[in-house]
Amino acid sequence: MQDAAPLACRLPDAAGLLAHCQSGRVLVGLSKRLGMAQPGRETGARQLRVQPLVAVDAAEPRTAISDGCTDRRGFLVFGTRNVADDGRPIGSFYQYSRQHGLRRLALPVVAEASAICFSADGARMFFADARASRIMACDYDADAGSVGAPRVFAQLDPGAGPRGAALDLDGCLWSAQAGQLLRYAPDGEVVQRIAHDCTSVAFGGAGLTQLAAVGAGGLYAVPVPGVAGQADSPFDDHPPQ
Repeated sequence: MQDAAPLACRLPDAAGLLAHCQSGRVLVGLSKRLGMAQPGRETGARQLRVQPLVAVDAAEPRTAISDGCTDRRGFLVFGTRNVADDGRPIGSFYQYSRQHGLRRLALPVVAEASAICFSADGARMFFADARASRIMACDYDADAGSVGAPRVFAQLDPGAGPRGAALDLDGCLWSAQAGQLLRYAPDGEVVQRIAHDCTSVAFGGAGLTQLAAVGAGGLYAVPVPGVAGQADSPFDDHPPQ
């Protein structure tokens, strides 16, 4: 049996992130707003209808949504980047949920938010500024929308910028960087280097044993025998009780 053909549809704006929802819908982060969409075969090549949820940095034209993922509670955590030529750190980190709405996290401003991911128990958040050479970590409380004092998780090679990130079942963080893909142990030490230029990484396939990386040339499968990824938590889009 042949695989179903991929569905292609246009978006009303550039997308910085997307997350699957518990209902089967898709949460989309466009440049300046979050929205909900329901792709269907009838959409075809037409523009996808996105139901607006909340504006992000509406009064600041120099920022756009850049990166994000769901935490273990099913809330969306994301950040913004400076799209102006000056490249100054004016981006922020936010949490969005149906229960609490949009809340800014008390983290330092960045030029480009990146590498957002969470430990298996959801109590530790990793994040970075893609234009700085380090990955940060902090304590995280999803329901309170609070974070602890940021601390350096890993210091990168000089000039390297952290891009996308994903965690495996051993608690190791896989970091996409210019020219290489690195695996960091839970204490921040480098335990594996793979020469591959990529901007984003994710686990998928049967048992989440397939590591995929997106780079300038397309989508690549990266062999990592004996490694499996942590499952994502779908966004909790049910109405608050």
